[in-house]
Amino acid sequence: MPSKSPEIGTALKTTLRELGQRLRAQRKRLGVSAIATAESAGMSRVTLHRIERGEPSVAMGAYLSVVFSLGLALDVVEASRLRKKTSMAKPPAKIKIADYQQLKRLAWQLKDTKELTPREALDLYERNWRHVDTAAMDEGERELIEVLLAAFGRERLLV
Repeated sequence: MPSKSPEIGTALKTTLRELGQRLRAQRKRLGVSAIATAESAGMSRVTLHRIERGEPSVAMGAYLSVVFSLGLALDVVEASRLRKKTSMAKPPAKIKIADYQQLKRLAWQLKDTKELTPREALDLYERNWRHVDTAAMDEGERELIEVLLAAFGRERLLV
């Protein structure tokens, strides 16, 4: 049975969840199964799944084992640099389709539509996520998705 999670704030929960999502995305990009990744990192598939969900009760060493087994490196940066990166606090009233490469790919059938509401954009991402090239997605679009999720009180896409 997993140990009890330490009490952490919302910002730390978000950071762990994002780390888990990035690790999962890298694993998927590499085309490596969860079982192979877990074996390479010296853990069970269940522990890997908990890491990919960003659970705080998993030891930092286990997170690092997954990071290195996926050929990644972990860096520690000043919080002020992170705040600049996540400057978009709430979604704009209208989202220009042309500003986001993957959204543009998903909205190909909306010929005369140039802008979407935040709800329409989130719905479009969720309905068509299987067509999104996450490797080609830039940080601005990743940030938009995070802001959209936060605006609607969600932690992840319903895909």
